[in-house]
Amino acid sequence: MKNDWIFNLDDNEISFIKQFILESGSLKSIAKYYDTSYHIIRNNLNQLIEKIELMETDEDPYIKFIKSLALQDKYDYDTTKKLIDKYRERSQENE
Repeated sequence: MKNDWIFNLDDNEISFIKQFILESGSLKSIAKYYDTSYHIIRNNLNQLIEKIELMETDEDPYIKFIKSLALQDKYDYDTTKKLIDKYRERSQENE
């Protein structure tokens, strides 16, 4: 299912999305709500975007495995992407 990614978010991430919607996407308003800087909120949003992108479904079992490790913070986004890209590249070579 295309919306499975939402089940892999923790309570803080869900709360962040809720506040994002309630503040009409204004990062400045969210920063004020959380009493933190715009840059921290921007960074949090970027990390959330990366996590959601990683969770997009892929039928290949190896890619699912790599993504699951990333969701468990075993790999960061860039490392995960490099591993998946290299795997896809090698798979295409073997076809």
